[in-house]
Amino acid sequence: MTHSINTRRTQALALLERLDREAPDKVSANLDSMSDDFLEIVLGFAFTDVVSRPGIDLKTREMLTVAALVAMGNAPSQLEFHIRAALNNGVSRDEIIEILLQMAVYAGIPACMNGVAAARKVLDV
Repeated sequence: MTHSINTRRTQALALLERLDREAPDKVSANLDSMSDDFLEIVLGFAFTDVVSRPGIDLKTREMLTVAALVAMGNAPSQLEFHIRAALNNGVSRDEIIEILLQMAVYAGIPACMNGVAAARKVLDV
């Protein structure tokens, strides 16, 4: 059992590193300080079980994640992280803008404006 947990943890952190090179140390320190189980359960599920599936490439998954987080409107730090991750995985600034405009139509203007605020921080605009 320990081997599979270590493998899931390793795989999750490796994918997290593809999103943001500095994130694995920060995220593991944050989650491990709460419980040894958080990283394996939360990131193991998210990144090892779902995000690493072959059906959708990582660039597209990040675009979807940015759109979902904009629509949710209640996770600004996650939105900023995933905008950076999207940029790190081939999503262009113009594509981020198009995602925000699309969310204005389907998630509402306030959600779009929150997305703009997050994007401005990431893009240094």
